[in-house]
Amino acid sequence: MRTIDKLLGAHIKLAPVLIKRAPTLTLAFDARCKSRLAATLDGGEEVALVLPRGTVLRNGDVLVADDGGLVRVIAAAESVLYVRAPDVLTLTRAAYHLGNRHTPVEVGADYLKLEYDPVLADMLKRLGASVDQVEMPFQPETGAYGGGHRHGHDETFAEDYALAQQVYGEHHGHAHSHDHEHHDHAHGAHSHDHAHDHDHDHDHDHSECGHDHGHGHHHAHR
Repeated sequence: MRTIDKLLGAHIKLAPVLIKRAPTLTLAFDARCKSRLAATLDGGEEVALVLPRGTVLRNGDVLVADDGGLVRVIAAAESVLYVRAPDVLTLTRAAYHLGNRHTPVEVGADYLKLEYDPVLADMLKRLGASVDQVEMPFQPETGAYGGGHRHGHDETFAEDYALAQQVYGEHHGHAHSHDHEHHDHAHGAHSHDHAHDHDHDHDHDHSECGHDHGHGHHHAHR
């Protein structure tokens, strides 16, 4: 069994004829998120996928097997919700509410695409969007602060979160520190001790792709 262990970067140019002749591997989005996978090429050959953790394959990606052979990735058609709206504001609101639920979403110029979910379909319709269940390839957005695929339930989320905090701190931290110092001097001995203890109870599937079908977070504040 051949092992596929390398993903060619976008900067590497290959002759179109080589890519065209390469055997193909058709995978749904869930499978394209997995760095370790036993798979079958479209021609029937069984292979082992062993890629760096956090790799998310996209339609058209070219992989290299341990014998130097090329394999081209094809995004499989799967059941998705294709969302459109009568105006930009409605589509933006739909994207906001989906993001608030940590739902993987493919964002187009005039559409949104997400995995089929009847509860989310109802929510989107109530917002004024049109929703169709179709069979199409699905390629949701990747991480906002880095080039990799990031979700709240894999360990690489910490990298994005730390960077987000750093960016926020650079813009707001300095001003806030002065505000707090002034507050402390003004109150003198009357100090305020605010203790916030956050327990995050997440009812989520801890898959590598980070899909969340719980439709919400439970936050207990003491």
